[in-house]
Amino acid sequence: MTATAWRADPYTDALRTGRGPLFLRRRDGWLLPLEVERWCEGPDSADLTVLSRCHGPVLDIGCGPGRLVVALEARGHRVLGIDVSPEAVARTVRAGGTALLRSVFEPVPDEGRWGTALLIDGNVGIGGDPAALMRRVSEVTAPGAVLIAETSADDEDADERVEVTVVNGRGERGAPFPWARLGARALCAHAAGAGWTPAGQWTAAGRSFVELRGPAQRRGA
Repeated sequence: MTATAWRADPYTDALRTGRGPLFLRRRDGWLLPLEVERWCEGPDSADLTVLSRCHGPVLDIGCGPGRLVVALEARGHRVLGIDVSPEAVARTVRAGGTALLRSVFEPVPDEGRWGTALLIDGNVGIGGDPAALMRRVSEVTAPGAVLIAETSADDEDADERVEVTVVNGRGERGAPFPWARLGARALCAHAAGAGWTPAGQWTAAGRSFVELRGPAQRRGA
């Protein structure tokens, strides 16, 4: 259902044109603006703080139109973007990046070998189950890997799991799907259960980020 929702016309149309407005709409009417224009441009100053912390091969989970994938490749990283939106993957490839149409909960190339994983632009919400997402990221990354995640900038304690739809400025909407909104404290709490430990936290250009470090060896090894 989540993959179907992100393939719906409002999201696809916004990525195709590179313009919003676009929102996640909660059932009670609350709207979260989606920054389509920023996603379709090059990395901004906040993104650069993320890029500088990446090491080794990088997996960008929910890569969108691929600005981070392309920038990391230009820096010499081996990088793969995955996304459930065909238009997002197509834009990434057109921009010169490497991307696959794939959910993180499906088999991923080179599982267990990625040195850095990215969950940027609200992608800590993928699947609506943060603990399950953290466990899955630990499976696809290498021992001692880095996870860089963007969290809620206005509420460190946010820990919300909701049903949302993607809607545009004309009221057109996709199918409902589960999503999560997390602040830094909540993310770290969920991540601890999968063996991730906090390694840094910062804000840039009004956005909030957390760096986590995976265990040096896999559990049971």
